[in-house]
Formats: sequence, structure tokens, C-alpha cells
Amino acid sequence: MFVLGCPRSGTTLLYDMLLSAGGFAVYLAESNVFNVLALRFGDLSHAANRRQLLQAWLGSKLFRATGLDRQLVEEKILKECRDPGDFLQIVMGEMCRAQGMQRWAENSPETILHLPRVKKLIPNALVIHIVRDGRDVAASLERVRYVRPFPWEDRQSLISAGIYWEWLVQSGRAHQKFLGPDYLEVHFEDLIASPQPTLDRIGQFIDHPLDYERIRRIAYGSVARPNTSFRADPDGSAFNPVGRWKRSFSTEQLAHFERMVGQTLASVGYEPATEGALEKLPAGLVATRRLHRSYFETKLWFKKNPLIRSLRPSLTSADIDASVLAEDHPPQIRTHMVDLS
Repeated sequence: MFVLGCPRSGTTLLYDMLLSAGGFAVYLAESNVFNVLALRFGDLSHAANRRQLLQAWLGSKLFRATGLDRQLVEEKILKECRDPGDFLQIVMGEMCRAQGMQRWAENSPETILHLPRVKKLIPNALVIHIVRDGRDVAASLERVRYVRPFPWEDRQSLISAGIYWEWLVQSGRAHQKFLGPDYLEVHFEDLIASPQPTLDRIGQFIDHPLDYERIRRIAYGSVARPNTSFRADPDGSAFNPVGRWKRSFSTEQLAHFERMVGQTLASVGYEPATEGALEKLPAGLVATRRLHRSYFETKLWFKKNPLIRSLRPSLTSADIDASVLAEDHPPQIRTHMVDLS
């Protein structure tokens, strides 16, 4: 099971709900296999690359979060692993055996950019794409400076975050035909407003019961403690992650934002709040949008390119642990920020 989407869209919440429902191996971390490890250690059919990966991974919090015996998992990976799909299935399979479970799930959000490879290497993978209002996502991404704007656009970080959201949402949806019945799109707002009906729909998709009362009772991770970049609502009201954009954007910012990504907002069910949001973009905004999209796509290309990868220093345990977020699950890591400078 892969729970994917743009960062800050609710992937962690849905993932933790699945774990809390029972029947899944409990791994309170993002594996980052396809979106980080696979991009840094090359062809795992070569024993030298597997050893380099193990050296970094076994010394990291990602491994310690598994609770597995080091010698056992090291032996299996060295003998049986030939690609990232093998690596993930070996690790998750061993956790299932150790915990007496039959299922596992994975929630590294940006794996959504690598769905064709995921499906090729793990043919029985089921993908849940969780989509959230891009205005709320951008407000959250901007708050934690996840997408850093170009130097000349320091006041436009909401725009950068919005285009990043659009890029990931469109990337995920583009694979819907390819994945067919193994793809399900879920809206974060439905999960918040109508949890049990939404969980019933997900449960039917994965053929596994999801009882909201049990989920609330077990409450792993963000089910008990929301994984939010907003520590408290400014007006002192009860916690509500939906519609925060109404307090995060100025009138001018909102109009600019919705002109930029309004058509994508509407295409995934979120009605723009400003006039002209669905009109054809002027040349200046078209150029801004293309610049950001080209940057995201070029950066991804460089990460995937074997020659570029060979020139980069090897990823170490310290590199992995340095990116741990204190406010998330203790072992959870966050991929490198998208820096547009």
C-alpha cells in the first residue's frame, strides 16, 4: 500500500490511520526508498552499491525504526535485493513477519513522482493518492519554508509552493490510467469531515476493514498528535486543518495564487474564490509558471541521471539523520527542501 501525494497533504495522517486500524506492520517513518535511497545508490544489482546503501541505512534512524535484527536484514538484502522494490519488500516483509501482520504500507509523499517504477518493480502495489486544497498546502509549505523561492521572488513563496503542489498533483493523476483499478484518489477534506464513509471507501479499495473508532482508540502518530505546521489557530479556536488559507493569504496574494493554479484547483474539486482565476494566464505569469515547473523537472532529471549521481558524494547515516524533523515521528526523515535559488 502506497499513501502518496504532495507533502503537507495529509499522507502521514492517512498512513497513521491505516496503522491504527490494525493488520498493518507498524513503521512510524517514511522509508524514502524510491525518492531518496534509490536515487543515491544506483543499480542495486551490483553488490558494491548494496553494501554502500546498507552502510548508510543500517546506521540511520530509518533502520532503527524497523526494530529488525541487523544481521538478518543485512544478509537478506545482500543475497536477495536487486532493485529498490526488492529492498522495500524485504524490509517490510521482515517487519510483517516480526509483528505477525499480513500487510504493509508506505507513505513517502514524493514517491508519487516515481509511480511507473514502483508499479514495475512491485506489480501488486496499491496506490492511494491523497489530494488537499492547494491553498492550504501552499500555506503549510510556505510556513515551514519547504519550497524556497528564487532570490528575486522572496515575497512569492506561496506561489512557488502552489506550483509545486500543482506539479505533484498532476504527476500523480497522470498515472491514473496506467495504474487502473490499483489507483484511488482521496480528498483530505473528506477524511476530516466524514472519516468513516471515507475510510469505508478506502477499505473497499484495499479489501481491509477500517474502523474509525478503533483508529481513534489506538491512535498512532499523527492520529493522536496532528502533524501540523500550525501550532495553534491564531483566533484560539479548536484545531481545524481545513480552510486555513482564508487566514494565510492577503487579498492580493490570493488573487495572484489563484490566477496561477486556479484551473488545477478547479479540476480537483476546489472552487477558486477570486474573479478571473480561470481566465487565460498573461504572458508574465505563464513565464513564471514555466520557470518553476522547468526547475522542478530538471532537478528530478538530475537526481535520476546515473552520471550526475556518480559525481555526488555517497549518502551517509549522518546525512539521513540530519534531515529528521523533531515535530514528526521521531524516526521520520524529510527529503531535501526544494530550493529554487
